[in-house]
Amino acid sequence: MFDPTKMLFTGGSGLLGGEVKQLVPESFYPTTSEFDVTDFEQMEKFISDKDISLILHAAAFTSPPVIDKDPQKALAVNIIGTANIVQLCMKRNIRLIYISTDYVFNGDQGNYKEEDPVFPVNKYAWSKLGGECAVRLYDNSLIVRTSFGPNNFPFEKAFADQWTSRECARDIAAKIVSVLDKDITGTLHIGAPRRTVLDYARSLTGDDSVKPLFRNEVSFHVPADTSLDCGRYDASIGKEK
Repeated sequence: MFDPTKMLFTGGSGLLGGEVKQLVPESFYPTTSEFDVTDFEQMEKFISDKDISLILHAAAFTSPPVIDKDPQKALAVNIIGTANIVQLCMKRNIRLIYISTDYVFNGDQGNYKEEDPVFPVNKYAWSKLGGECAVRLYDNSLIVRTSFGPNNFPFEKAFADQWTSRECARDIAAKIVSVLDKDITGTLHIGAPRRTVLDYARSLTGDDSVKPLFRNEVSFHVPADTSLDCGRYDASIGKEK
C-alpha cells in the first residue's frame, strides 16, 4: 500500500512538483541543495535516517534549446543523476517512478503505445531516454511518459499542426498520484486524448484567444505528432474507453 509519508519527490520546485505537493503534502520534497541527484553520497546521507519506500523522480534539466547547444548539464542531471537514483533505489529496495517525456518518439506516427520503438527528436529527449535506460535495469520501477505545461497557457500562439497528449501540470499530477498505489511496472503513458497543441491551449483559456502557429514558421524542429495511447493507464484505474 502507498504511504505518502514514505515517498520522496525529486524536482519539487518544478511545475509538476508544486502540483503533486498540493495533493500529497505529507511526502518529502527536498531542495537540490539537500538532495542533489548528481551527488550520490549526499542523497544517501539524506535518506539514511528516513523510511523511504518510493522515490518519484521528476528532477531534470528540461530546456531543449539550451541542451542542444550545451548538453553537458543534461548528461549530468538527466542521465548520470537518474542512474544515481536507480543505484540508490537498488541499494535500499526502494520503488522508483521516473517521469519521462513523449519526445522520446520522433513524431511520425502518433498515438504511441508503450512498446512502440523510440527515436528521440532532440538532445533533451535523448538525455531522458538515457534515464529510461538506467531505470529499465531496475525491476521495481515504472517509467511514466507524459507531457505537461503551466495551468494557464503562457503564449499568444500555439501549433495548429502539432498533435499531442499534453495536459496542464495540475491534471497530470492528479493522474500520476492516482497510480501511486498501483503495482505497475515497466512503462506507462499518461496524458489526454490526441489533439492539436492549439486545441490544448484553447482548452485552458476557454476561448479562441490563442491564435494558430505552424511548424514551418519556427526555426527549430517540432515533431508532428507525439500523442500517446494511454489505454494502459485507463485500464490501471478502471476507466472505460
